[in-house]
Amino acid sequence: MPKRGKKYLNSKELYDSRKLYDSTEALELVQKTATANFDETVEVSVKLGVDPRHADQQVRGAIVLPHGTGKTKRVLVMTKGEKVKEAEEAGADYVGLEEYVEKIQKENWFDFDVVVATPDVMNVVGRLGKVLGPKGLMPNPKSGTVTFDVAKAISEIKAGKIEYRLDKTSIIHAPIGKVSFGTEKLVENYKTLVEAIIKAKPAAAKGQYLKSIVVSSTMGPGIKINTAKPID
Repeated sequence: MPKRGKKYLNSKELYDSRKLYDSTEALELVQKTATANFDETVEVSVKLGVDPRHADQQVRGAIVLPHGTGKTKRVLVMTKGEKVKEAEEAGADYVGLEEYVEKIQKENWFDFDVVVATPDVMNVVGRLGKVLGPKGLMPNPKSGTVTFDVAKAISEIKAGKIEYRLDKTSIIHAPIGKVSFGTEKLVENYKTLVEAIIKAKPAAAKGQYLKSIVVSSTMGPGIKINTAKPID
């Protein structure tokens, strides 16, 4: 058994690991159990009763959190023509096409958090599928990152837009802000995410949809939320 630090052991005494909390109380506990000397990220992990191996049971989407994530995302826009200027004026961190395809392929360059692409260049961006795909960075129409309205896409991303996506173990992991946000803002961000996941329930999903919901800070323990009443 690995030896636990004093801070971790102390935080364990603040909650009952067997109890299912309501969301507000759970997020209050997340703040109390966050003991790192930096502003920890608060993350939600939702296990769903779906089979990710089936295309008709995929759960994926994007939302703008009311209070953002606490992190300013670096946006790479891959486009051409007049859209280059539009992207630059909208605040994109990097704008271009072939030069960035080459930079990613040859230099293993990933100094960005989100990739936005216009539909007319997806045949070029598609070359990066094997590189961007596994990292969750491939532009996708469902998440609003393949669009001609690049100004809107950039604005939403900078404002706190996040993408949620089911992984191979049927779990969605998503950040909802920083510990410093306080309970009210964290609760509002949490509700926005969970409501979106509930709304995205596939028609093919059978049985219990929300299997478990756990909230935690970067270095803190996981606090379980009652899935029978996920939003109080």
